[in-house]
Amino acid sequence: MSAQLHSAAPHHLPAFITAPGETDILLVVTAVMLIVILLIFGNLFLKLHTLPERLAHKGHKLQFEIVAVLGLLALFTHIHAFWVAGLLLALVDLPDFGTPLGRMASSLERIADGAAADPTAGTVKPQPSLDRGAADFRGTVIPHDLPAGGAAEAPVKRRVRSSPNQELIDA
Repeated sequence: MSAQLHSAAPHHLPAFITAPGETDILLVVTAVMLIVILLIFGNLFLKLHTLPERLAHKGHKLQFEIVAVLGLLALFTHIHAFWVAGLLLALVDLPDFGTPLGRMASSLERIADGAAADPTAGTVKPQPSLDRGAADFRGTVIPHDLPAGGAAEAPVKRRVRSSPNQELIDA
């Protein structure tokens, strides 16, 4: 049975009008385009939304976790002030006070442990004088010139560390 044109229809129909029972090409193309455009814009939205978190991660910022939480709050609450605050926080370099203070505290603990373990902590230790010579890294006095007999002066005993993580040793 062939499709007959309605008597009120014009003789030349546009290409997007389909006959009854045929596939509507315009509807299929429109549906595919809508899905593709939604995926593209959704991807762009998520890239823009995660911009503060990516900036903080790339810069190895200390406040990375705070920026990530602000981004999630902005995503789930739709309060854009959280996103703006996260972006500003990701762009600002906060000074790191914790690392130097922690290093100072651990150094003081090591010094205190070394002083407590030293039985002669209350006595004054002899220090090399500048006229006898300069001291090398182990505390040994290097004389400026040798005496007439050719013998060097005896090294001064001091408690030193060869590296920051080692125990005190007598040099």
